Amino acid sequence: MLFNIQDLQQLNYKDTLKIQQDLREKIALNKSDDSLIIVEHDHVYTLGKNANTSNVLNRSCEIIQTQRGGDVTYHGPGQLVAYPIINLKKNKIGVKTYVEMIEKLISNILLDYGLKPHVPMKETGVWIEDRKIASIGIHVSRGVTMHGLAINVNTNLTYFDNIISCGIEGVKMTSLDKELGKKIRMNDIKKSLITHFNQIF
Repeated sequence: MLFNIQDLQQLNYKDTLKIQQDLREKIALNKSDDSLIIVEHDHVYTLGKNANTSNVLNRSCEIIQTQRGGDVTYHGPGQLVAYPIINLKKNKIGVKTYVEMIEKLISNILLDYGLKPHVPMKETGVWIEDRKIASIGIHVSRGVTMHGLAINVNTNLTYFDNIISCGIEGVKMTSLDKELGKKIRMNDIKKSLITHFNQIF
Protein backbone atom coordinates (compact mmCIF):
# COMPACT_ATOMS: atom_id res chain seq x y z
CA MET A 1 0.00 0.00 0.00
CA LEU A 2 1.48 3.37 -1.03
CA PHE A 3 1.22 6.19 1.51
CA ASN A 4 1.74 9.91 1.63
CA ILE A 5 2.94 10.91 5.09
CA GLN A 6 2.26 14.47 6.27
CA ASP A 7 3.71 15.76 9.54
CA LEU A 8 1.74 18.92 10.31
CA GLN A 9 3.74 19.57 13.51
CA GLN A 10 1.25 21.58 15.63
CA LEU A 11 -1.99 22.68 14.00
CA ASN A 12 -5.45 23.50 15.30
CA TYR A 13 -8.19 20.89 15.03
CA LYS A 14 -10.43 22.68 12.51
CA ASP A 15 -7.65 23.27 9.95
CA THR A 16 -6.50 19.66 10.30
CA LEU A 17 -10.08 18.45 9.81
CA LYS A 18 -10.29 20.39 6.54
CA ILE A 19 -7.05 18.75 5.35
CA GLN A 20 -8.51 15.33 6.22
CA GLN A 21 -11.74 16.05 4.36
CA ASP A 22 -9.93 17.25 1.24
CA LEU A 23 -7.67 14.20 1.25
CA ARG A 24 -10.56 11.80 1.75
CA GLU A 25 -12.33 13.30 -1.26
CA LYS A 26 -9.24 12.86 -3.45
CA ILE A 27 -8.67 9.30 -2.24
CA ALA A 28 -12.33 8.37 -2.78
CA LEU A 29 -11.97 9.60 -6.38
CA ASN A 30 -8.64 7.74 -6.82
CA LYS A 31 -6.83 11.06 -7.22
CA SER A 32 -4.39 10.48 -4.36
CA ASP A 33 -2.60 7.64 -2.59
CA ASP A 34 -3.71 6.66 0.90
CA SER A 35 -2.27 9.05 3.46
CA LEU A 36 -1.16 9.32 7.07
CA ILE A 37 -1.38 12.67 8.85
CA ILE A 38 0.48 13.14 12.13
CA VAL A 39 -0.04 16.22 14.26
CA GLU A 40 -0.22 17.79 17.70
CA HIS A 41 -3.31 19.94 18.27
CA ASP A 42 -3.94 23.08 20.25
CA HIS A 43 -6.09 22.47 23.36
CA VAL A 44 -9.51 21.18 22.30
CA TYR A 45 -12.28 18.81 23.37
CA THR A 46 -13.93 16.85 20.57
CA LEU A 47 -17.27 15.08 20.68
CA GLY A 48 -18.03 11.89 18.77
CA LYS A 49 -21.23 11.79 16.73
CA ASN A 50 -23.16 10.06 19.53
CA ALA A 51 -21.38 11.73 22.45
CA ASN A 52 -23.22 12.71 25.59
CA THR A 53 -22.57 16.44 26.04
CA SER A 54 -23.01 16.08 29.82
CA ASN A 55 -19.63 14.30 29.80
CA VAL A 56 -18.06 17.76 29.40
CA LEU A 57 -17.82 18.89 33.02
CA ASN A 58 -15.95 22.16 32.52
CA ARG A 59 -15.61 24.12 29.28
CA SER A 60 -11.96 25.02 29.79
CA CYS A 61 -11.15 25.05 26.07
CA GLU A 62 -12.86 24.90 22.67
CA ILE A 63 -15.38 22.12 22.04
CA ILE A 64 -15.90 20.72 18.54
CA GLN A 65 -18.57 18.27 17.33
CA THR A 66 -17.23 15.60 14.94
CA GLN A 67 -18.47 12.62 12.92
CA ARG A 68 -16.07 10.11 14.49
CA GLY A 69 -17.14 7.28 16.74
CA GLY A 70 -16.71 7.43 20.49
CA ASP A 71 -17.64 10.02 23.09
CA VAL A 72 -15.70 13.08 24.30
CA THR A 73 -11.90 13.28 24.36
CA TYR A 74 -9.14 15.83 24.73
CA HIS A 75 -6.42 16.76 22.24
CA GLY A 76 -3.52 19.07 22.97
CA PRO A 77 0.23 19.65 22.92
CA GLY A 78 2.27 16.64 23.96
CA GLN A 79 -0.24 14.20 22.48
CA LEU A 80 0.59 12.49 19.18
CA VAL A 81 -2.47 12.31 16.95
CA ALA A 82 -2.49 10.24 13.77
CA TYR A 83 -5.13 10.30 11.04
CA PRO A 84 -4.87 7.48 8.48
CA ILE A 85 -6.90 8.36 5.38
CA ILE A 86 -7.23 4.93 3.79
CA ASN A 87 -9.48 3.45 1.13
CA LEU A 88 -10.59 0.33 3.01
CA LYS A 89 -12.83 -0.80 0.16
CA LYS A 90 -10.03 -0.66 -2.40
CA ASN A 91 -7.64 -2.45 -0.04
CA LYS A 92 -10.26 -5.05 0.97
CA ILE A 93 -10.00 -4.24 4.70
CA GLY A 94 -13.10 -4.53 6.89
CA VAL A 95 -13.85 -1.88 9.50
CA LYS A 96 -13.40 -4.30 12.43
CA THR A 97 -10.06 -5.46 11.02
CA TYR A 98 -9.00 -1.83 10.50
CA VAL A 99 -9.68 -0.98 14.16
CA GLU A 100 -7.70 -4.06 15.22
CA MET A 101 -4.81 -2.88 13.03
CA ILE A 102 -4.91 0.52 14.77
CA GLU A 103 -4.90 -1.20 18.18
CA LYS A 104 -1.91 -3.28 17.12
CA LEU A 105 -0.11 -0.18 15.84
CA ILE A 106 -0.48 1.59 19.19
CA SER A 107 0.44 -1.54 21.15
CA ASN A 108 3.62 -2.06 19.13
CA ILE A 109 4.72 1.53 19.79
CA LEU A 110 4.19 1.07 23.53
CA LEU A 111 6.01 -2.27 23.50
CA ASP A 112 9.04 -0.44 22.09
CA TYR A 113 9.20 1.37 25.44
CA GLY A 114 8.84 -1.75 27.56
CA LEU A 115 5.20 -1.14 28.47
CA LYS A 116 2.55 -3.86 28.54
CA PRO A 117 -0.47 -2.56 26.63
CA HIS A 118 -3.82 -4.29 26.36
CA VAL A 119 -7.24 -3.69 24.82
CA PRO A 120 -10.08 -4.42 27.28
CA MET A 121 -12.99 -6.44 25.95
CA LYS A 122 -15.61 -3.86 26.99
CA GLU A 123 -13.70 -0.62 26.44
CA THR A 124 -12.10 1.24 23.54
CA GLY A 125 -8.54 2.37 23.08
CA VAL A 126 -5.33 0.96 24.50
CA TRP A 127 -4.60 0.70 28.21
CA ILE A 128 -1.74 0.08 30.63
CA GLU A 129 -3.27 -1.97 33.46
CA ASP A 130 -6.32 0.15 34.53
CA ARG A 131 -5.06 3.36 32.92
CA LYS A 132 -5.95 4.55 29.43
CA ILE A 133 -3.01 5.82 27.39
CA ALA A 134 -4.43 5.99 23.85
CA SER A 135 -7.82 6.65 22.27
CA ILE A 136 -9.31 5.53 18.95
CA GLY A 137 -12.18 7.16 17.08
CA ILE A 138 -12.81 6.67 13.37
CA HIS A 139 -15.32 7.52 10.66
CA VAL A 140 -15.74 5.70 7.34
CA SER A 141 -17.52 7.19 4.34
CA ARG A 142 -17.56 5.71 0.82
CA GLY A 143 -15.09 3.14 2.13
CA VAL A 144 -12.48 5.77 3.10
CA THR A 145 -11.40 6.43 6.70
CA MET A 146 -11.03 9.66 8.62
CA HIS A 147 -10.09 10.59 12.20
CA GLY A 148 -7.91 8.00 13.95
CA LEU A 149 -5.87 7.68 17.13
CA ALA A 150 -4.28 9.74 19.89
CA ILE A 151 -1.39 8.65 22.14
CA ASN A 152 -0.61 10.59 25.31
CA VAL A 153 3.15 11.18 25.22
CA ASN A 154 3.93 14.16 27.46
CA THR A 155 0.36 15.43 27.59
CA ASN A 156 -0.93 17.72 30.34
CA LEU A 157 -3.35 15.18 31.81
CA THR A 158 -5.18 17.75 33.95
CA TYR A 159 -7.28 18.64 30.88
CA PHE A 160 -8.90 15.20 31.15
CA ASP A 161 -10.21 16.19 34.60
CA ASN A 162 -12.74 18.46 32.87
CA ILE A 163 -14.43 15.62 30.98
CA ILE A 164 -15.64 12.07 31.49
CA SER A 165 -13.14 10.81 28.95
CA CYS A 166 -14.63 8.54 26.29
CA GLY A 167 -17.80 8.45 28.41
CA ILE A 168 -16.15 6.03 30.87
CA GLU A 169 -17.00 7.01 34.44
CA GLY A 170 -13.93 7.06 36.71
CA VAL A 171 -11.45 6.41 33.89
CA LYS A 172 -7.80 7.09 34.75
CA MET A 173 -5.76 8.65 31.97
CA THR A 174 -2.00 8.23 31.70
CA SER A 175 0.89 9.08 29.38
CA LEU A 176 4.21 7.64 28.28
CA ASP A 177 6.08 10.18 30.41
CA LYS A 178 4.03 9.28 33.49
CA GLU A 179 4.38 5.53 33.01
CA LEU A 180 8.12 5.66 32.32
CA GLY A 181 9.00 8.42 34.77
CA LYS A 182 11.02 10.31 32.19
CA LYS A 183 10.59 12.71 29.28
CA ILE A 184 10.03 11.07 25.89
CA ARG A 185 10.85 13.01 22.73
CA MET A 186 7.90 13.44 20.40
CA ASN A 187 10.10 12.89 17.33
CA ASP A 188 11.09 9.46 18.67
CA ILE A 189 7.41 8.48 19.03
CA LYS A 190 6.71 9.74 15.51
CA LYS A 191 9.51 7.56 14.10
CA SER A 192 8.18 4.53 15.97
CA LEU A 193 4.64 5.20 14.72
CA ILE A 194 5.73 5.52 11.08
CA THR A 195 7.87 2.36 11.30
CA HIS A 196 5.07 0.24 12.76
CA PHE A 197 2.46 1.81 10.50
CA ASN A 198 4.44 0.76 7.42
CA GLN A 199 4.82 -2.77 8.84
CA ILE A 200 1.12 -3.20 9.63
CA PHE A 201 -0.39 -1.44 6.62
